[in-house]
Amino acid sequence: MCGIAGIFAKSEDAQEHLGSRLADMLVVLTDRGPDSAGAAIYGEPVAEGAVRLSLLDPSGASRDWEAVAARIGGFGPARVLADRRDQATLVVDGVGDAAERTGTDGTLALRAFLAEHLPDLLVLSAGSSIETVKRAGRPGAPGGLIETVGLRGMRGSHALGHTRMATESRVTTEHSHPFSTGPDLCLVHNGSLSNHNRLRRLLRRQGVSFATDNDSEVAAGYLTWRFLEGDDLAAALDRAVADLDGFFTFAIGTRDGFAVMRDPVGCKPAVLAETDDWVAMASEHRAIAVLPGAEDARVWEPDPGRAPRSGVPGETAISRFWMIEASRSELPPWK
Repeated sequence: MCGIAGIFAKSEDAQEHLGSRLADMLVVLTDRGPDSAGAAIYGEPVAEGAVRLSLLDPSGASRDWEAVAARIGGFGPARVLADRRDQATLVVDGVGDAAERTGTDGTLALRAFLAEHLPDLLVLSAGSSIETVKRAGRPGAPGGLIETVGLRGMRGSHALGHTRMATESRVTTEHSHPFSTGPDLCLVHNGSLSNHNRLRRLLRRQGVSFATDNDSEVAAGYLTWRFLEGDDLAAALDRAVADLDGFFTFAIGTRDGFAVMRDPVGCKPAVLAETDDWVAMASEHRAIAVLPGAEDARVWEPDPGRAPRSGVPGETAISRFWMIEASRSELPPWK
């Protein structure tokens, strides 16, 4: 049992207090996942051709992130935005130039550089807007996620959060959610997958790498593979509902919003709510009830996904999922 939370800001006030409101939701969901917590915040995009990069030293030791930035300078100029001891967020310039030189996706080229030159570091996320933070332990406790990463002071357009109760792998910061699924993409998961070992082997043959033995990372890796094969989010989720065997509620973050999808049986809970200021989702309504204006929100439960019907010639996978998003022109301006 884990807790999932997501919030999408529809007003300047909601953007300004996004981190604080997500923190309140994670505290409520701690009893669903007391082992660790994490969040992905989507903030103001970096300059064109640059990448916002979130890194973790899995040893837990304090890292000289300025030295790391200097080492990344062999790929492109880098600077530290936030130093959080064992993890940091940097901005790397020149990624667009690298893409032109190599003929590949610039973010993938950056990841390959890091794997070769800084193999002891774990990439939490990379993109123009996403910033990912994680921490083992209860999120609201002293030394927990909320305090150590300054979550309450973070602002953005939307965010996903997760509290984890470990059932099939170790309790570490790197095993925490969210898991990155590509540029500006991430996944949080409540549930369990029964075919993750087989899928992990198949995905490794397709070039997808994994940092942990967490089953949820396999779901993230599956989406990474589908995106590399050319699927958009809708097509990838259509395939996922058929290929991922187990019980789940997924929330998948994108640059413009987040998607929510449940397994075909609807075994794992999810609830959505909307006001004039925000749209939110959570594993339980009580996590939404702490948000301002929640008492007047429109509330609904997303439908379960539907796997393809067997024996129907030519029928493709159909899934139901909710996409909460807006174009950048529709969001409140960054101030």
